[in-house]
Amino acid sequence: MPAESSNSNSKKTSNHPGRTGETIRPADRRGTRKSGGRFGRPKGRSGQRRSGGRLPRSLPLAVEEPHALPKVVLGKRTSHPNVFRKRIVHLPSSLQTGQWVRVHTQEDSESDDVPFAYGIYNAKSEIAVRLVCWSPQVPSVDHWDHKLRRAVSLRQETLQLDAYCDSYRVIHAEADGIPGLVVDRFADCLSAEIFSAAIAPRAQQIVQDLARILGAQHWLIQPGPFLLSQEGYDIGSHQGDGLPKSVVIREGLTRYVVDFSTGHKTGFFCDQRENRALLAQRCEGQSVLDVCCYTGGFAVKAAGEGKASSVVAVDLDAAPLEVAKHNAKLNNCAAKFTCADAFGYMRDMIRNGRTFDVVVLDPPKLIRNRSEIEEGTKKHFDLNRLAMQLVRPGGLMLTCSCAGLLSEQGFTKVVRAAGRSAFQPSELNPNPEPRNMQLLSRSGAAACHPVSANCPETEYLKSIWLRM
Repeated sequence: MPAESSNSNSKKTSNHPGRTGETIRPADRRGTRKSGGRFGRPKGRSGQRRSGGRLPRSLPLAVEEPHALPKVVLGKRTSHPNVFRKRIVHLPSSLQTGQWVRVHTQEDSESDDVPFAYGIYNAKSEIAVRLVCWSPQVPSVDHWDHKLRRAVSLRQETLQLDAYCDSYRVIHAEADGIPGLVVDRFADCLSAEIFSAAIAPRAQQIVQDLARILGAQHWLIQPGPFLLSQEGYDIGSHQGDGLPKSVVIREGLTRYVVDFSTGHKTGFFCDQRENRALLAQRCEGQSVLDVCCYTGGFAVKAAGEGKASSVVAVDLDAAPLEVAKHNAKLNNCAAKFTCADAFGYMRDMIRNGRTFDVVVLDPPKLIRNRSEIEEGTKKHFDLNRLAMQLVRPGGLMLTCSCAGLLSEQGFTKVVRAAGRSAFQPSELNPNPEPRNMQLLSRSGAAACHPVSANCPETEYLKSIWLRM
């Protein structure tokens, strides 16, 4: 077995499609809902960025004088919450980011003055309007209260998550009717991430109202990693008084530390909760490899609750690995955590003839925009091709992709292609044992991450269980 530093910064180049600049960067941790490749900042004819003025620190949630609102006219109605600038027929020139607007169609605008929707404007983004309410009724205080309570009801009453855990997604952006904002609950803390500059001046009020409904004591709001490049505004993080540096959460019989100081998304990936539970059911007495382990969600669940015989976990990011080690101690379980690049580490394992009963492959987002689709798809192929060779014959593998721009069909195609390639003779493995790979099941994010029927981008995580 290689030392922890083995190939940790490897960026090898070869004729293999997945080998150019292939190292997985720690900053590529997955986004919480979808890729932002479509949401680039618009440019005028001169190529300069549009000016939208200074972003207000706070704006009211409710619309007080609906007839005084600026009117935005579209060519036709839409049920999608994101209105791209090119779809707008008429746009007042004086609009500022964060303003409420009445949204009409050309036909409606000519026949009456009743809007079909209300939305919030952004002067700098290609998504010019985020629709919040499809109704002639204005978004009132009661409207927002209903949205928040409906979201809470799904998690607490329908899914009954509190009986199993105290960490889950409470607001999943467009899927819960609040575009550009996600909020996770971690015990008595709410951690929010902003993807829309239009919603940003209202985020604190939303999170504080949500905390009141849930009885949460603390909150944290952070900008999404591409907010500046996609929305045109740089928004700082802010938090309520007394926010702890970290908090301990429970998920079934397992406890995890969520460290708010790491700067990674909302702190912990609640979207894999159901797959972690499945892993615990399937790994008793088995050897487990967790590739791209982050803070050890899968590794600790397997070592503790799952009663795995041995667990090895690998990640290139040293800071989350320290949290992972803390998580293992918190649950009185043993796991070996190695700081290394996934590609180089798996190649070394193959050379050494090492195999595992169960392999989990949950990489960070490898496709962040449309220009990265080809390269990111190749990385997914190469990662899967390598990971498959580390599964013992008859063993299990869980492979995942959180790239919203890679469809479920596309990801399945990549996995199948990797399965055909993995057991062909190669320099790493000159005499592979032929395999009949079986796809056992497919799934997405945990149910607290619902998918909006009108916004398919809210479906981003793809997971496939395989038998090798």
